[in-house]
Amino acid sequence: MNTSHRIRSLINRMARLDASEGWAGDLNPTQKMALEYLAEANMYSRSPSHVAEYIGTTRGTMSQTLKALARKGYVEEHRKEYDQRSISYDLTKEGAEIVRQPNPVARAIGEMSKENQAMLEQGLTQGLNLALLANGGRSFGQCKSCTHHDGTTNSGFCKLLGVSLEAGEREKICIEHEEAR
Repeated sequence: MNTSHRIRSLINRMARLDASEGWAGDLNPTQKMALEYLAEANMYSRSPSHVAEYIGTTRGTMSQTLKALARKGYVEEHRKEYDQRSISYDLTKEGAEIVRQPNPVARAIGEMSKENQAMLEQGLTQGLNLALLANGGRSFGQCKSCTHHDGTTNSGFCKLLGVSLEAGEREKICIEHEEAR
């Protein structure tokens, strides 16, 4: 087995270990992933279609997942005043608490040296971006690393959407992200 296959196998094993932890309480792994995404997504990237695209599932599956999370009290649904069909979701206090719970995979990575963590993150990010490029997917990066981000103001400004970012939004994941070159 060549190096790329061994690395893929290791990533898959880590993903399965991580997913097995998703079966906690009244949640399944997809619900847990949706909560984790919503915790990291900016206010413009929280629709069911955005969550579905990030996780790699269908919009219908994600709509049902988010409705189940709302029934359980982990997310709140918000509809836009000008278009009642446009829905976004925010974590509730209970949902945010679920995301903050310890995770064995995150703990294991946290025990690695900072240098190894940085190399792992860099390598996995590059690999993910290449896979997304080959597959026609989006990068979903942080606002601050986007070509549309203007960091000359305190909280930042999105030149694509023409909006000032709220405090902390530049650190969040964005659906419109384009890697700055």
